[in-house]
Amino acid sequence: MSRNSQTTASAVKLGIFTLTSVLVTGLLAAIMGNVGFGPGKEYKAVFSNASMLEKGDDVRIAGVSVGEVKKVEHYQRSKALVTFRVKADVKLTEASRAEVRFKNLVGDRYLALEEGLDADGSEPLDEGDTIPNIRTSPALDLTVLFNGFQPLFTALQPDQVNDLSMNLVQVLQGEGGTVRSLLENAGSLTQTLADRDELIGEVITNLSQTLDTVNERSDELTTLVVELKGWMKDLADDRQVIGNSLENISGLTEEVASLLKSGRPLLKDDVALLRKVTRTLNQPQNQAILDELLKNLPEAMTDQVRTGTYGSWYSYYLCSVGGSIKLPILSEIPALDQLQKLLSSFSLKSTAKRCSL
Repeated sequence: MSRNSQTTASAVKLGIFTLTSVLVTGLLAAIMGNVGFGPGKEYKAVFSNASMLEKGDDVRIAGVSVGEVKKVEHYQRSKALVTFRVKADVKLTEASRAEVRFKNLVGDRYLALEEGLDADGSEPLDEGDTIPNIRTSPALDLTVLFNGFQPLFTALQPDQVNDLSMNLVQVLQGEGGTVRSLLENAGSLTQTLADRDELIGEVITNLSQTLDTVNERSDELTTLVVELKGWMKDLADDRQVIGNSLENISGLTEEVASLLKSGRPLLKDDVALLRKVTRTLNQPQNQAILDELLKNLPEAMTDQVRTGTYGSWYSYYLCSVGGSIKLPILSEIPALDQLQKLLSSFSLKSTAKRCSL
């Protein structure tokens, strides 16, 4: 097979591989980015709070992704306006509801659409219509829970709050010897608040809103606990693999440290020799030679490439040779001085026709 045929075949294979790679990459980007190729409709929804909801988040109905969030913007000073796009076959009515829900345990969220109680007799929404605030629900705000304890913390001294918080953190981290300290602080706190019925009543009142919110989302809380249990079970099943990975990382660290320790003396010698080479090349006469070499290198490489195109061999012709010979000084003889001058610089050149090209 000729060289041109091989080049053409390689180019065809490369083109097929490139086209396939572009198609697969585009398909993966469309799937992972929720890019829809079919027709769709855009709607809007007003929320009292759309915190953590971002452009590109899923829009789901019954857990199935049917679109994505296009924009989240400020609306009427205290509200948020969410623009979302769904597939053309998704039918929304004037009874449809929108709710921001948690997508996973790290805080990602998505927009959930639901049919209202009077969905059967409701008029369909036109493209671009807005779901009002009365038919939307924001995500659960855990800040309400912490604000409910604010009166409780105001009754304590700063040192007591710090000690209680520190002991609680240590217990949750599994550090031994701190449970007793935590109980002692809790007992001291109980004595301090024994006569503060009014304060405790205020705490309970503040927590009622949180408890009502949690009660409304009992199904989501149950799902969260079940999924967390499954996640912990998976971690427990893989504990052997995780432990082996940690051991392998420790062994790798020791090997790298040993390699660096063994190579350090050699590297030190190389740096010293490199300094010596640099000092030698920095001399004026060597710089001139190096400049001449670099100046002629492109032409020499061009000649080498042109010569190599004839096959897997190189053809060289010796057209000229030169050198110098330095004789030891034995005595002050004029004839030897004359001979030294002749040998200090001599050259031979071929008169062949190919050497004149």
